[in-house]
Amino acid sequence: MKNVFEIRTDLALEVNEQVNREKGRLKGVIINEMKDNKTGIKVTVLEITGKEGVKALHRPEGKYITIEAGKLGTTDDEYSQRTAVILAKNLEELLSGYIREKEKATVLVLGLGNADVTADALGPDVVKNIEINRHYAKEAGIQVAVAGLAPGVMAQTGMETAELVRGVVRQLKPDVLIAIDSLAARDSSRLNTTIQLSSQGIHPGSGVGNHRIGITEDVVGVPVLAIGVPTVVDAPTIVNDTMENFLKAIAQSKELKSVSRIFSEYSPREKYELIREVISPEMVNMYVTPKDIDANIKAIGHILAKAIDMACEDLQMIGI
Repeated sequence: MKNVFEIRTDLALEVNEQVNREKGRLKGVIINEMKDNKTGIKVTVLEITGKEGVKALHRPEGKYITIEAGKLGTTDDEYSQRTAVILAKNLEELLSGYIREKEKATVLVLGLGNADVTADALGPDVVKNIEINRHYAKEAGIQVAVAGLAPGVMAQTGMETAELVRGVVRQLKPDVLIAIDSLAARDSSRLNTTIQLSSQGIHPGSGVGNHRIGITEDVVGVPVLAIGVPTVVDAPTIVNDTMENFLKAIAQSKELKSVSRIFSEYSPREKYELIREVISPEMVNMYVTPKDIDANIKAIGHILAKAIDMACEDLQMIGI
């Protein structure tokens, strides 16, 4: 079997889980977990601190905060508010590291993605809902000014998003950039239920194999925080998950138990790679999203926008 396996996910936590299953716990990766007693929302802070972690997870050193909220895309107002508060707290901690020593600061919120494709419209939707105040910040005495930009995608503009952002950054001179994007997940249960907050920018399209120039500090010239929610999963993952459930079911049958035993000897990597080889070629690069994605994007967009507003307001109140 050819070694063509690639973990199709943007979530650092999922890559770490896969590597841990195959190689054991990594050096250079520190993980801390917390759980909100009231809602059950789980927060995992994964910090890559060494070369071994960078090499194994294919991500730069930094913090990757994962918020797992099962009812994230629903209309539960109390749950949504609590999720926003948890995200705002973690975002505020990262933001303060860049603007704490400044009397005034500008935050540029970047909504990545295609507003015309629902599963990819999270970024533009968030920008539409945040409180933009840079145009009157000076007159109103606002210390943390917020600007927003939804630059579209290369197919719409003919330009790399990073090129557009770099030009805006040169003119606007923000202190920090917050990039919002739709992500891809390896586990279908994480679709529209998980938020990833990263301190190391973002590489648009990397989870679906559509590699573009990264939106990072090295590229655009200012620190970049990234917030993303997985909205799609690739077809081989759906087939693989279905096969796993099927094998668990036939394991209960005396007649078919031997078949299940054969496949149980395969590692998760080998099972996934096998699925990719046997399904039709056109399905390998197919991505799937939940049927209620319209409502999910709207609900999640409001939560992320509220969290960004709260984080910036809190920094304003404490005088950054």
